[in-house]
Amino acid sequence: MATTDNFYLNQQEPNKSCLLALRKIILEQDKAITETLKYGMPCFCYRKKMFCYLWKDKKTEEPYILFVEGKHLDHTELEQGKRSRMKIYRIDPYKDLPLNTIEGLLSDVLNLYRNGIIEIK
Repeated sequence: MATTDNFYLNQQEPNKSCLLALRKIILEQDKAITETLKYGMPCFCYRKKMFCYLWKDKKTEEPYILFVEGKHLDHTELEQGKRSRMKIYRIDPYKDLPLNTIEGLLSDVLNLYRNGIIEIK
């Protein structure tokens, strides 16, 4: 079994189902997206360039999507916190996933790479 699969299977519900659904949504956005494990969390790359992670808040255990180049994204629900480059989008695992918002954010961030705003080596 892949190490990334172990990450998901070791999560408690409802986070496990939520994170697995987010994984599926992210991977379906483009055939050039791959998944690996970095820093103990699932990392998604577009043409081998990291663009987002899945993780959970240390205090609340609430899952979130971390966008590596979040500083380029302007969305009211993104949180920058003390990060200079990254932003996060929190997910409530007890509610239906806001699919339109998630897919919109993923499209926006992937377009940064597709359009050359973020250079892919």
